[in-house]
Amino acid sequence: MEIVLTALVAVLVAVIFGFLGGRSAERSRLQRARATAEDEAERIVTTARNEAENLRKAEILAGKEEGFRAKEEWEREETRRRDEIERTERRIEEREEALDRKFLLLDEKAQGQEERAESLHKQERSLEERESQLVHKIGEVQQRLESLAGLSADEAKRQLMQALEEEAKATAAQRIREVKEEARRDAEREAKKIISLAIQRIAADHTAETTVSVVSLPSDEMKGRIIGREGRNIRAFEQATGIDVIIDDTPEAVVLSGFDPIRRETARIALEKLVADGRIHPGRIDDLVAKSRKEVENGMREAAEEVLYELGLHGLHAEVVKVLGRLKFRTSYGQNQLQHSKEVALLAGNMAAEMGFDVSMSKRMGLLHDVGKGLTHEHEGTHVELGYQLCKKYDEPDQVLNAIKAHHDEEPHRYPETFLVTAADAISGSRPGARRENFETYVKRLERLEEIATSFPGVERCFAIQAGRELRILVTPEEVSDEEMSQLSEETARRIEQELQYPGQIKVVVIRETRAVDFAR
Repeated sequence: MEIVLTALVAVLVAVIFGFLGGRSAERSRLQRARATAEDEAERIVTTARNEAENLRKAEILAGKEEGFRAKEEWEREETRRRDEIERTERRIEEREEALDRKFLLLDEKAQGQEERAESLHKQERSLEERESQLVHKIGEVQQRLESLAGLSADEAKRQLMQALEEEAKATAAQRIREVKEEARRDAEREAKKIISLAIQRIAADHTAETTVSVVSLPSDEMKGRIIGREGRNIRAFEQATGIDVIIDDTPEAVVLSGFDPIRRETARIALEKLVADGRIHPGRIDDLVAKSRKEVENGMREAAEEVLYELGLHGLHAEVVKVLGRLKFRTSYGQNQLQHSKEVALLAGNMAAEMGFDVSMSKRMGLLHDVGKGLTHEHEGTHVELGYQLCKKYDEPDQVLNAIKAHHDEEPHRYPETFLVTAADAISGSRPGARRENFETYVKRLERLEEIATSFPGVERCFAIQAGRELRILVTPEEVSDEEMSQLSEETARRIEQELQYPGQIKVVVIRETRAVDFAR
């Protein structure tokens, strides 16, 4: 037991001594480490101090060098400014010298001007004296001339001015006539070329429209069935169509008479269907007339669409196309209006192509220039106003509106294509076979032409020749001079345009003839 305790005591003592020895060793290690750290810190501080000293010296050197450079730069700038000032002073001195020289020159010029002004003043006084002398002498000469001629100065001036005025008028009239004749020759030659080319490029057939239609019958027995018991069928037919049915001795034929071509065509189609069907009574008549009316309307629309296709036009409103199709059964002086409008469109388009204008717009203007004639049977007003309102309502271009009114001179021609449409309308209406005119109207037109010509003073006789296409006027030479002939022809032409309606154009020719007669005995 004691041994164990002794051992434990010994171990405890050993542990204590070991702990104390280890602590002493650790304290020694720490002291050595601290001494080492202090040495290292001292070394770092010394190194930092040395580097700081070196940097301070370097900065001082750099500052001195920068100061030297700044000083050198300032010295150079000062030298440059000094040189610039010296150059400026030299320029100023040179300018002052130049100004001094200029002032001297100006002084010399001013002195010369004063001398010249004095000389001119003396010359003016001398000229005034001479002028007064000349005026006095001219007055003496004038008085002497007046006494010799027996005329005053004002009378002589008046006679001289009158002679000069008459001579100027004669020369001006001659020159105007020459210029007009030259311009007319050139314009006619070019216009004839363009118009002939345009006409050559179209081929329009024409057949005169009539106011009756003939329906063929399979036999004369069909006439009785058309009339019906106590005439009820024919009365129902005439009431439904508005067309007169003429049944006479013509074999196997019935005549339909009426001034409305659309109704007449509707009646013709309906009657042909009734004859082919064989069942003729009032109820059947009403049904077939209604169907025929729709068929005619479809035919008119198809005819208008066919014309639009042939002309290459598109974009027209359906209502405008509908009214245009009605021209298929509208005539003017026997000329079919749809074919006339198509012909005008082709002529205007061809002339526009030759002259470099808008071909498509010219065709559109030519096609629609008479579209209002499709409304004249149902509405009040002229075809010009009706066509203008229709096209304006459906947003047709302003060129079309101008063509509708301008081709009858209801407003000025604002576009070059409008002139072409007016010319094409005149060509289409005045070409041979296009229109027919009854004898009474023709005679009245010739009489009116001669009345207009004889209403002017100095007209001796006049003759309307070439079916009213030319008016020849013979004037009295003593009353109408050569210079007044052109004025007379122009005034006559303007009155004819204002007072007469005629197709094409009328040529006015004024003839003045003088004769000198003597006898040898």
